[in-house]
Amino acid sequence: MLELRPVCENCGKNLPNESSDAMICSFECTFCKDCVEHILHNVCPNCGGGFEKRPVRPKEKLLKYPAKNEQYLKPVDLEKFAPLLAKNKDIDPHQR
Repeated sequence: MLELRPVCENCGKNLPNESSDAMICSFECTFCKDCVEHILHNVCPNCGGGFEKRPVRPKEKLLKYPAKNEQYLKPVDLEKFAPLLAKNKDIDPHQR
């Protein structure tokens, strides 16, 4: 079950369940579309994988399986991220 994390880990942008800007990697690291495209270049700074649009949970299911309330904010250290980005940004996520 997806955790539906409520904010972008990098910039803190609100990403409620219905957000079309929420992007996740296979480990559910959650970032906004802007950070994924312009800062991360589709490379997860935590695992090196790519991102996909996070699905929206149907509203009636939110009652039984609510989105997380905890805001996991961990801005990307661009200096530490640079080697991982250089290694992966030109490789399709399916080939990493």
